[in-house]
Amino acid sequence: MQTYDVVVIGAGAAGLMCAIEAARRGRRTLILDHAKAPGEKIRISGGGRCNFTNLHTRKDAFLSENPSFAISALKRYPPSAFIERVEGRGIAWHERTLGQLFCDGSAQQIVDMLVEDLDVAGAELRLATEVRGVAAADGGFRLSLSAGEARCAALVIATGGKSVPKMGATGFAYQLAEQFGLRVVPPRPGLVPFALDPSQLAWTAPLSGVALPVRAGAASGPAFEEALLFTHRGLSGPAMLQISSYWREGEAVEIDLLPGEDAFAWLKAERARRGRQAVAAVLAERLPKRLAQVLTERESAAGNLADLSDKRLAALAEALNRWRIKAVGTEGYRTAEVTVGGVAVDELDPRSFAARKVHGLHFIGEAVDVTGWLGGYNFQWAWSSGWCAGQAV
Repeated sequence: MQTYDVVVIGAGAAGLMCAIEAARRGRRTLILDHAKAPGEKIRISGGGRCNFTNLHTRKDAFLSENPSFAISALKRYPPSAFIERVEGRGIAWHERTLGQLFCDGSAQQIVDMLVEDLDVAGAELRLATEVRGVAAADGGFRLSLSAGEARCAALVIATGGKSVPKMGATGFAYQLAEQFGLRVVPPRPGLVPFALDPSQLAWTAPLSGVALPVRAGAASGPAFEEALLFTHRGLSGPAMLQISSYWREGEAVEIDLLPGEDAFAWLKAERARRGRQAVAAVLAERLPKRLAQVLTERESAAGNLADLSDKRLAALAEALNRWRIKAVGTEGYRTAEVTVGGVAVDELDPRSFAARKVHGLHFIGEAVDVTGWLGGYNFQWAWSSGWCAGQAV
């Protein structure tokens, strides 16, 4: 039986950050993971370049029963703090659209930085280790592991959510929270592509691979102006991933294929200016050619602009500015980038992430009911919540 001041379960972004900070404070720290390597989600993120934070991190970029819960942690450890850490290690980075920061090189640089910091701080990293049971004991916790047992005064749960089960994701954090009497907001897949029914796929699937900028939204959340991608299963791309975190079953999704453009006014003006031009050819000036062709056929608008009455022109404009789909669902946890929901924030202290009801028990990162938008927000939440917990344990 080995005894530690702190045990962190989960060697992902939040867990590594927490363990580093706890060990730097002189705490005898153990971090465990059932995987064979640490930081696997970091390694594969951002197309292998790790979108490690976002310059525009703010409260309204997070979903939660109480989005204000995130403010304290994000202020105490903001994006600038992690950027300074990255630059201090000589890791080159660049900004893409909407404040998203990526490594110039491999995401493995971020993993290596964290693991080296962990080693220098003096924390113990134990991989390929399963946690088979957790129990309160002697004012702390006793852990039954696949290899022996461990005791600790403070226990931090950083095992994330259910997204990407092929990498070993489970509902461990939720089960443990419920074991200790903490409320869990029902989890669901977030930042995930939409699946369409066969009748819709009959015309969208042939467009697989076609992408374009759109404005899209669902009734339960804001609209996003980003790219849409047609797939052989439905709709993906940043715009659709963003709204998937807000979408609820049964809701329609509305997509503007010409964001910022009054399609009816534009088409009417074009009809007056060049009525003899084919509708599909005119649409192809603003839309991908394949999509323009499919839309004219679906809306019975084949032929020249001059052939369309105001009524038919209005119907085509409606399809362009307010295309409504009713998704049968999403692709689920298999392809979801995050899990929405988790340990309810009213159960936790916003500065230490300690459970109010259970002394010494902390939850951080994706395990908590705080979920960021696509674009580095979830990594920043991991760094911020992990850092804060590391100052408290």
